Amino acid sequence: MSSDVERSSTARVIPPARPRKLAKVPFVELADGRLQGVVSSGSDIERVYVSSVETRTFAYACSTNNNRPCGGARGGFCNHIRALVNESVLQYGAERVARYLKAEPADGEPSAQGITATMTAGRPGPADARAAAPVFSRFLHHLAYLELTPTRLPLPEMQWFPPTRSPLGAVAA
Repeated sequence: MSSDVERSSTARVIPPARPRKLAKVPFVELADGRLQGVVSSGSDIERVYVSSVETRTFAYACSTNNNRPCGGARGGFCNHIRALVNESVLQYGAERVARYLKAEPADGEPSAQGITATMTAGRPGPADARAAAPVFSRFLHHLAYLELTPTRLPLPEMQWFPPTRSPLGAVAA
């Protein structure tokens, strides 16, 4: 007999290290050699920023969803990047974020503040902002899933995966 997970159209997700509010940073991920995500604007409800920090070099990029550069990311980390680091620590835990970015503080337990200080001490420069488009696209794709009604039926866009079991648990012939 198959489990509910095998019959469900949902994927197992690693729970956040600690609960976090999604209003300020609705999307954060450790992917493509970067900490990257989407951060809401503090002044305009229709504007978001796509921010990222590269592993090892800590090169940073921050721009709006319309590809306009962030005014606060001139010569250092802006508030959007700092918020991204804070929320990534809530989502993944400080140790995992520090290890991924190669920003493990020399003195003691990692924290969002310690990770940011370690990266700042490396005197990072601006990165190429070309990664913003795919990050924003993934964010929009995740938003689309929130509008779907939960179901145990297969999702049409996932049908290219080969079937391994029938919906009722019998082995496919």
